[in-house]
Amino acid sequence: MDQVITAVGIDVSKGKSMAAVRRPGGEVVLKPFNVHHTAFDLRALVETLCRIGGDIRIVMEHTGMYWRPIAHELKKAGFFVSIVNAMLIHDFSDNSIRKVKTDRADALKIANYALTFWADLHDYTLEDETRMMLKTQTRLYERTQGTGVALRNGLIALLDQVFPGADDFFTKATRESSGHVKWVDFIRKFWHKDCVARVSFDSFAGAYRQWCKKEGYKVYPAHAKRIYAAAQNAVATFPKDRSTKLLITQSVDSLNAIYDSLHVLRTEMLRLASMLPEFPVVMSMQGAGKITGPQLMSEIGDVRRFTHKGALVAFAGVDPRPYQSGMVDIKSRRMSKRGSPHLRRTLFQVCGIILQHADPDNPIFLFMDKKRSEGKHFYVYIIAAAAKFLRIYYARVKEYLAEQDSMNNNVA
Repeated sequence: MDQVITAVGIDVSKGKSMAAVRRPGGEVVLKPFNVHHTAFDLRALVETLCRIGGDIRIVMEHTGMYWRPIAHELKKAGFFVSIVNAMLIHDFSDNSIRKVKTDRADALKIANYALTFWADLHDYTLEDETRMMLKTQTRLYERTQGTGVALRNGLIALLDQVFPGADDFFTKATRESSGHVKWVDFIRKFWHKDCVARVSFDSFAGAYRQWCKKEGYKVYPAHAKRIYAAAQNAVATFPKDRSTKLLITQSVDSLNAIYDSLHVLRTEMLRLASMLPEFPVVMSMQGAGKITGPQLMSEIGDVRRFTHKGALVAFAGVDPRPYQSGMVDIKSRRMSKRGSPHLRRTLFQVCGIILQHADPDNPIFLFMDKKRSEGKHFYVYIIAAAAKFLRIYYARVKEYLAEQDSMNNNVA
């Protein structure tokens, strides 16, 4: 005899959730009830659902990180737990004209969604946990990077008062070993133009050479000459005193702390991404580097959850919104922007990298080059290239995962 299917909808919020239990035909097994995110309440929820029995599937919205405590407890108890995009729940009609926005109504609506899309629900797995942790790391990386940009701009503004042009003495590339930038470390030592200009060239060259060896940077004699000449011609508006030194050194230390954090985050992002099955094929794609590759994998997730490549493009929000009503059929419209802004930002970075490489064998570059030659605006062909990249990403990754699954099945 088939088990009776039972859907549990949980409307998640900070600190507590509202749960409702429904069955087909509009049957409400349990009226909506509160569940606080405490050990006692979560154990009570597990015991309640165990008493109901049968084929139970639990659905909750992907609302920030508030769903994690209750999802983890239910997974430990062996329940089927599905975490659904909040937009899908929002757009789902609960077969009611009246608009009601309460936790009780939302919990019943989520349970109804679970019954409607019962066969399409995806069970939360260990792989999903890795993807969630990777996404958390990449979002933290974005926020930290934003702080770094603000601190760097602030430091450059200070340099204009003490050592103008010092940020252009070296390349802006970061060190692989620490994530530091040479000009920032240089300013920590030579924090005022008079630290260079008021000594002889030989004294500065010796100090610069010693500093490079201590910090692990390559020594280029031509750099010392160029820096010394720039210091001689520079005009400082802040005096070379204790207060100015404190301003510069503290700004440098704050920025280097951010660079240290970014280096640790990049390392962890790459480690987590390497645990995902699609890692080799994604990292082989041009534009997917040590940062953008993990970001792509974290924001896109498992491509197998998308029914076709167009669904992935729509998820990113780089698809034109179709509009057709009666005799009106508008084909050319702006991109929908319905998906993740984080994914769109990463896609623009990827396309920018491809554009810089200018590889004539890369179909995405050829596409952008063609549109550019036709006089298309930069953002027009970048957005179109982002959609093309996603279609290629979908095809390659899905084919690779299918091959891996086939190999695993043959071995089994």
